[in-house]
Amino acid sequence: MTTQPPSMEPGSAAVPTCYRHPERETYVRCQRCDKPICPDCMQDAAVGFQCVECVREGNKGVRQARAQFGGGHVTVPRVTWALLAVNVLAYAAELVLGGEFVNRFSTSPGAIYGGEFWRLITGAFLHSRPTSAFAITHILFNMWALWVIGPELERRLGHARFAALYLTAALGGSVAVYLFSAYSAVGASGAIYGLFGAMFVMARRLGYDARGVVWLIGINVFVTFVIPGISWQGHLGGLVVGALVAVIFAYAPERNRSVIQWAGVAAVLLVLVLTVYLADPYAFVAEWERQIGPFPR
Repeated sequence: MTTQPPSMEPGSAAVPTCYRHPERETYVRCQRCDKPICPDCMQDAAVGFQCVECVREGNKGVRQARAQFGGGHVTVPRVTWALLAVNVLAYAAELVLGGEFVNRFSTSPGAIYGGEFWRLITGAFLHSRPTSAFAITHILFNMWALWVIGPELERRLGHARFAALYLTAALGGSVAVYLFSAYSAVGASGAIYGLFGAMFVMARRLGYDARGVVWLIGINVFVTFVIPGISWQGHLGGLVVGALVAVIFAYAPERNRSVIQWAGVAAVLLVLVLTVYLADPYAFVAEWERQIGPFPR
């Protein structure tokens, strides 16, 4: 004699059991496929319950929420908070390790020319030397601007595109320092100015009044040239590159939008990398030759 499993056919006298957990008795059935389902397998539906497979299959036909310019839907601006944390931690390292730490990772045209290419990014996460009276104002302004502007841009772009915007703008500012500054620079200002440029582009693309953003950019550019010791190269480089990347994100056609957007960002990165690889640090070389003599190549 053999034992037959309980029948699961509707109308069977046998007690039905969950199709995923045969040891569990149940009288609840999926509203779509009519399979018996236990409490662990029940998924809320518009009417009654559905099984796990039916819910999964139904979700395939539901269009997932997207950010305005193609990225995934953002509820928490995690990239913004992560960037804030990295900048603050880097500043704490400056306080602990002192000027030598800043000198080792600042955006130094001469050191970059000598092959220390990491400085193109690391310098954008440092700020004025902690002994400087300008130091606390420098980081506070940049972090305040990131905290105010970052979440809005991240919600419109999605996590990955916002991260690409920030880092590419930071790199753009560093490349401008490399080309046109005779001295080292530090600070997230290039990336922040890139966010300013992106805000202007987004406002224009969406038909919003962009005059407030224009005033914000104008005032900051004015301050850049009025207050001594501020790297106009980093600020303007970040502004231009950030605006350019925002144009790529905002104006890419919907058809093949992601491919066009990422190809555009890759092209901008390639231009920046080739610029550093092929071009001399002109202002640094000029200052070297003025003070020391022929620049060694």
